[in-house]
Formats: sequence, structure tokens, C-alpha cells
Amino acid sequence: MYSNYISKFSDNGSSEKSIIALVDCNSFYASCEKVFRPELKNRPVIVLSNNDGCIIARSAEAKKLGVKMGEPYFKSRHRLEKMGVHVFSSNYALYGDLSDRITNILRDFSPNIEVYSIDESFIDLSGFSNRDLHKYGEEIRDKVRKWTGVPVSIGISSTKTLAKVANHIAKKSRKTCGVLRLEKPEHIERALAITPIEDVWGIGRRWGKKMRNYGIETALKLSETNPEWIRKNFNVVAQKTALELRGKPCITLEIGHVKRQSITSSRSFGTRTGEISELKSALANFVSRATKKLRSDSLAAGKMLIFIYTDRFKEDDPQYKGKIEIKLPNSTDDTRILVDYAQSALEKIFRKGYLYKKAGVILSEIVPKHQVQMNLFHESDRISSETMMDTLDNINRRMGSQKLGLASTLGGSSWKMRSEMLSPRYTTNWAQLPVVR
Repeated sequence: MYSNYISKFSDNGSSEKSIIALVDCNSFYASCEKVFRPELKNRPVIVLSNNDGCIIARSAEAKKLGVKMGEPYFKSRHRLEKMGVHVFSSNYALYGDLSDRITNILRDFSPNIEVYSIDESFIDLSGFSNRDLHKYGEEIRDKVRKWTGVPVSIGISSTKTLAKVANHIAKKSRKTCGVLRLEKPEHIERALAITPIEDVWGIGRRWGKKMRNYGIETALKLSETNPEWIRKNFNVVAQKTALELRGKPCITLEIGHVKRQSITSSRSFGTRTGEISELKSALANFVSRATKKLRSDSLAAGKMLIFIYTDRFKEDDPQYKGKIEIKLPNSTDDTRILVDYAQSALEKIFRKGYLYKKAGVILSEIVPKHQVQMNLFHESDRISSETMMDTLDNINRRMGSQKLGLASTLGGSSWKMRSEMLSPRYTTNWAQLPVVR
């Protein structure tokens, strides 16, 4: 019985019982689009990928209409229009800002938070066992909804994997009203029994298919399987997942900033281009975005890779992939320096006669800025660089993103992303603030 596993693993040598909550925003991108558009309440909404390609987010109403995730928009456009579905291009500025606001709200409920993705966060509630945690979850749900307009579902249990299971049920079941705490062994056993193996966090379709061949069809079956057998036939990750389903914490929370190994900034173009001037403009923009992320976390990069690709789906056209890696003399977060290196490197890999569909930059060998080994004779240059970048970031923070930037980012337009149904940047652009009458 599952209760035997719970009792076996409940005493882990600690006087404080592990309690983890997973807060997951419901249909996040679509919900963000509804926040400033009250007329869209109870209406079907979808959001498209870059260049208005495929469907990447659906509101609950759109799901009920049978709209499929990943479906190319051009194939379903007329059908969606007939069904009255409201369509939006991806508005990452809006989604990112609302995500940050939600994270700040969650910090009011616990100091220990792992921001798992743009729409999911794990919260450590281990020190709150004297409270009614179901009501506490309802408080979190209500405050996020009231302060941001975004609905969330909350799953609470003793491990991250069980919190995921609880969250999945809370999102699907009306009885839970968006909050479910899995605590009693019989309730956990019932929840695992109705959870298909493919829906278990960390398993997925490929492993799920293999596990079904062994008769492991549900999360409950996985929890009852010998952990050593799982490790032998799969790997240690699957073994940890099985133990977490038994109530034994094996996957710790990543509190604070997770150390970045690399930063990538790239984009498929709205229109293919064969002009090097267009590619230089695109790379200048991508480097600007990547270095902004560096500075926001007080980091510096020691290596940079740039790449340019043609469209592999245009099989009748000549194909080319160019890439080059640059080792920097000193790690830096200065946009001007990295743009200069990127554009010089582009001239080495650019080939005439090709139409390019995508370009990008990857920054690596990332270190904390205070650990950068500087040249004694360039101290004044370093101070000047920091002053310039701080001024750039402060102006853009106060006046709106990309209000101030390098002139090299302004050239060309064919490479820019197609966003024909882009909503306003309600919270990050002064000119697009909503007006209340």
C-alpha cells in the first residue's frame, strides 16, 4: 500500500516536514492578453509563436473549441475566424513584466522561491506547518488574481513532484477551485492512480511509452516500483522521480539566481534577407538584448558565438549555415564592445547569394562581474564602460525598453519579427499605457 511508503520515508532525520507549493498560471500568455481587455472575459483567445507561426497558448474557452497546440496559424485561420477566436501575436514584454509582478507577490508569502519558468514557481512552505495550508494557498491565489488579473492554480505537497501532481489536478478539477493540498496517504494514492505516467513531471511521452511496456501506466505504479530497478532500466532522474512520488524529497529547490551557463538571443526573420547590412542590424539588436540580461544579473561574458542560417524548409534554395566563435580578451558586459566583435565576425562568415532566415548570438564563459580579471592599464576604460552601460539601462528602465540604444540597431527592417496582431505593451511602454475613463 502507498501508506507504507509514506510512513517509511516520512522520517528523514529532520524535525521539520518538507512542504512545497507549486504556483502555475493558467493559460498564462492568453490570460495576460485578457487582463487589460475586459471584453475578452469568457471569450476564446490564442497566442501565436514568433512571426505569427503556430499556436503556443490557448485560453480554456479555446481549448473547449478543440483548438490544437502547435497548429500552424495559416492552416486554421479561416476556421478560427468562424469560431470567433481572438488571435494575438506574442507580446513578450507584457508577459515578462506580469511574470515579475507575480513573483514579487509570491515573495510576500515565503522568502524561499524557485522561479521555475515564466509561469511557474515553487514555494517552500516548510516553516508554515502550523497554518491551514489550504487556506494559505487560497490567499495566494486570490492575491495574485486581485493584483495582476492572472488566474493561478496551486498544488501543495511534501515534494516538488507531488506538488506537480496536485497542481495538475487543481487545474483540471472544478471541485478544488484551483487549490489542492495532497497530504493524507489515501488522497495521494488516489491522485497518483488517476495520473497517467506520461503526465508525471520529468517522465514525458518517450519514457512513458517505455514504462508502459513494463506495465507502469500510472504515477501510482511508478511509486510502487523498485527504485533500484528504475535506475537500472532508466536513469537516476527517473529513480528520484519515483522516490518523490513516495513522499521522499530528492529534488531540491533552486533558491535565488541559478548560475547561467550561457545566454542566447536569436530570432527567425519576418522576411528573408541577403544583405549583410540587415544581418549586422539584427545581430546588434540580439547582442543588446543578451548584454542587458548579463548586466541585470551582474555578470560578464568571456566568449561569444554568432550564427546565420538560411531557411532549411526552402529545399529548392541554396542552403548555408555559418557560425564563428570569438574569445574575448577580457570578460565584459559592454554592449558596444560585443557589437563590434559580432559585426566584425559576421563579415568572416557571410556569403553572398544566400537568403538568410535566422541569426543569433550565444554568450558563454559567464562569470560574476566582480570576478573579472582586468588589465591594470585599462582601469579608466572599465569605469567609463560601467558608467555608460548604467546610464543606458537607467534611461531604458525609466522611459521604456529600447528608448536608447546603439545606432547600429536601427538599420534595416526585413529581419524584424512579424507581429501583425501585437497587443500594446500596457505595463512597459509609457505611450501604450491603458487609459481609464
